[in-house]
Amino acid sequence: MQLAHLNNTEASTLAKQQSKLLIVEDEALFARAVVRRLQKSGYECAHVESLQDARNIVKQFTPDIVLLDMRLPDGNGLDLLTEFVAKGAVVIVMTAHGEISDAVNAMKLGAVDYLKKPIDLEELLLSIQKAETAAMQSKSLDYSRQRNTHASEGVELLGDSLAMQNVKMQIKRIAQLVSNDSVPPTVLIGGETGTGKDVAARSLHLSCANSDKPFVHVDCASLPAELMESELFGHEKGAFTGAVSARPGLIEAAEDGTLFLDEIGELPLALQAKLLNVLERRVVRRIGSTKERSVPARFVAATNRDLHEMSQNGRFRQDLYYRLNMMSIFMPPLRDRGHDIMLLAKSFAAQTARRYGLPSPHFTREAISTIQTYAWPGNVRELKHQVSRAMLLCHHGELTDIDLALPNSRMETIPVPLSDSHQSTLDAAEKSILMQVLVDTKYNVSEAARKLGITRMTMRYRMDKHQIKV
Repeated sequence: MQLAHLNNTEASTLAKQQSKLLIVEDEALFARAVVRRLQKSGYECAHVESLQDARNIVKQFTPDIVLLDMRLPDGNGLDLLTEFVAKGAVVIVMTAHGEISDAVNAMKLGAVDYLKKPIDLEELLLSIQKAETAAMQSKSLDYSRQRNTHASEGVELLGDSLAMQNVKMQIKRIAQLVSNDSVPPTVLIGGETGTGKDVAARSLHLSCANSDKPFVHVDCASLPAELMESELFGHEKGAFTGAVSARPGLIEAAEDGTLFLDEIGELPLALQAKLLNVLERRVVRRIGSTKERSVPARFVAATNRDLHEMSQNGRFRQDLYYRLNMMSIFMPPLRDRGHDIMLLAKSFAAQTARRYGLPSPHFTREAISTIQTYAWPGNVRELKHQVSRAMLLCHHGELTDIDLALPNSRMETIPVPLSDSHQSTLDAAEKSILMQVLVDTKYNVSEAARKLGITRMTMRYRMDKHQIKV
């Protein structure tokens, strides 16, 4: 058994970490030549000469790629191939003349390539590089799916306020439509930053019949513009410089699950046209390909921007806006959720206590008052951050207003002239303000929203809440 490592000179010249390779080959001279060539290219290699040695070495050396000979002293390489594939390794088989049937069987069992002996070392290196690229891309998509699957576990929309009851009812209704319709309706989730639009999207996914399928979260705001098209739609080998192999995009990766397009308002206009085509025809075409692939996934988009207003001034395609807005969910701001605020605060505190092994949390009266009167401009995200931080600072599980360290910002109160006792409720006061501003702006909803310092979507939500029609 031989374990070969990079020398210091070679390691210092590498700009990135290379894959680990295991060579399972009983011809020692050929194996040593392979190790020397791969070391020169910056790979870390291990060499064994039998099936048993291969099973032993993987206890201390986890290979990314395996070069596997078919004929070994203690058995056939096929016996080992499935074990490596099951562990996520990429396998290239090496066969002698007359063993092509073994190579065919190996490909069926999961090998990515086979080479016939005698093997040219440069051809071998090229095959390894292709396998390495394919493995990295596959692992990237697998990781995305695992990450999003794990992140979806235990997702729950906390809160029993009227606003959240409406959200849950909408999600339940849409999930039923998705389950019964062969072409799932697109869903647009709106709301201010930090209101939990991503949680609503995951909750919708988990409420559908095929919740075991992938949930792929795409943050349109963080994807680099030059990579966005390739990431979403995929590409074929040679489609552009650096496209060394074909790669499916995230739309394909969603399969028949959910593709969640977060911050959809950041998508460039050119890609909006391509996305609209996908939604209308339910097919996707990779960059550099003439082949169209069907798209069974459901599309859920989210934004904190006013897409209607953006579509009016040419910053967002009107046809795409209408297509996305087939079904809509509005996530209410935290300040509109009443007693949900403390329910969420206690939940976040308990989560932090469990994570760090802290005593069960207790909120002082002053802390409760501070939480309930603070404006929470960052909504649920800000609440979670502040409460979790306070839990790490508090003593003996007692969380005080000092631990919260919130800015001196309280819920704004707007003086409203009330003509009679029937207008003494908060809802009535809010409705009165909305009506007054609408009258002042001659029922221009966009102008009224600007005067109130809210988005047009929020304005529409509040008008629907109070049954105000214009």
